[in-house]
Amino acid sequence: MTIVFKISENLKNKLIKYYEPLKKEKTPPYAIFQALEGDTTITLYESGKVMFQGISADVDAAIWIDFEKKLNNRNIDINGKEKKIDKEKKNLNLNNYNTLGSDEVGTGDYFGPIIVTATYVEKKDYDFLKELKVGDSKNITDERIKEIAPLIMQRLSYSTIKLDNETYNNNYQDNLNMNKIKALLHNKALLSMLDKNIKPEQIVVDQFVYPKKYYEHLKDTSRIVKNIFFTPKAEDQCYAVACSSIISRYIFLKEMATISKEVGILIPKGAGTKVDEIAQKIYQDKGIDYLKKIAKLNFKNTQKIIN
Repeated sequence: MTIVFKISENLKNKLIKYYEPLKKEKTPPYAIFQALEGDTTITLYESGKVMFQGISADVDAAIWIDFEKKLNNRNIDINGKEKKIDKEKKNLNLNNYNTLGSDEVGTGDYFGPIIVTATYVEKKDYDFLKELKVGDSKNITDERIKEIAPLIMQRLSYSTIKLDNETYNNNYQDNLNMNKIKALLHNKALLSMLDKNIKPEQIVVDQFVYPKKYYEHLKDTSRIVKNIFFTPKAEDQCYAVACSSIISRYIFLKEMATISKEVGILIPKGAGTKVDEIAQKIYQDKGIDYLKKIAKLNFKNTQKIIN
């Protein structure tokens, strides 16, 4: 997989410093530097373009695409093209409709499954959701998630798809990248809801890839949900996506609690240093086959603990 885009000036030095310990001795023509992180080769060219190559190129590129969004208000798709939003869509109030929306949790966590939920929210439910102060689950504490998620699940119609770690690891070995896995899961969750004969006025997905690329990922799928409105940070604009985010997070937390109980250790979220420490202990005690059941082995954490 290859991803190329022009990086902003204020991020160049940050990128160089980040990859300095992984810098290769030889540099290709017209390149400032080249580094190797895991199975991804990162090359910064004199033109300002940065190229990510490898199976996990999308994961590594996502870090810098996120920096571009937060620091420079740039939205870059997987092919490095700037996102252009027409005025009509930019000003669309998604909470004026009966809406079906989906969101996922777990894609950045080494431990635990990937959870995708699609939820149908009607206009008559908005006052109920306002009272609960529903929003992006990333901005809500785990304790609050545990309080409000059951109330939302009891009231609203939703469908959740869980991708367990063994299936994830097998699919990744078949050269499926993370965005393709997410596209397949979102499509499956949305289809599950539409099969309930609901009639949404809008279908919204929290954008993780350009729409064209999203549908390319689904080209071999027999049934595809069309007419989707894709937008970044959809959970802040759409109750249906926000509810999906909360439900997915709630189910993910329960899955992590189950793993913790089984292993006898509190399993941390994310993919940081603490995760490395716990993963190494599990690897030493139970081996790689067991780790395959509870973790995403393509993450760089695996190579760190094995080494």
